[in-house]
Amino acid sequence: MSQRPRIVGYAIVSREGMIANSDGSFPDELKIPADQQFYQDSLASAAAVANGRHSAEGGPREGARKRIVLSRRVHRIVHHPENPNAILWNPATAPFDEAWQKLGLPEGEARPTLAVVGGTDVFGLFLTLGYDAFFLTRARASVPRGRPVFPGVGLGLPPDEPLRKHGLVLKGSRILDPATDTVLEEWGPAS
Repeated sequence: MSQRPRIVGYAIVSREGMIANSDGSFPDELKIPADQQFYQDSLASAAAVANGRHSAEGGPREGARKRIVLSRRVHRIVHHPENPNAILWNPATAPFDEAWQKLGLPEGEARPTLAVVGGTDVFGLFLTLGYDAFFLTRARASVPRGRPVFPGVGLGLPPDEPLRKHGLVLKGSRILDPATDTVLEEWGPAS
């Protein structure tokens, strides 16, 4: 039985806390090369990725990564019909630990990392499961009526409030791109 992974979230948000346009497409305003480089470099060291049916991380290794795709269209956990590296998991009918085991990662000494890459409901679900870290990139671009990083964000709720509410604290921040004033924040448990 493999050990529970280190759960790490990755999101870039507009100044309103949005991760996508209202139609779910990724806004050009949030395509910041320095963030994309950080993101892809981070995913390269993850054992697996978790995303919703309409989310994906892109990049040259996307199809080769082990992945958990969250979906309400399946009962419990099934193998993905088109991707042999993926499973479909319904979190309403099966526990996360069962989905993690079904993914079938090889046993190892190091604690594996699960990179959570969105969308809104997926980021929200993993708040309740517990992030070991969450990397929140804040862009100054505006996406006023999009899809929020966490449920409720953008309706008077800033994107970091759900992190705080679930016991995460700001561990540090740095400028990723001075030209666009894009800042990367690392959030983690208080202890």
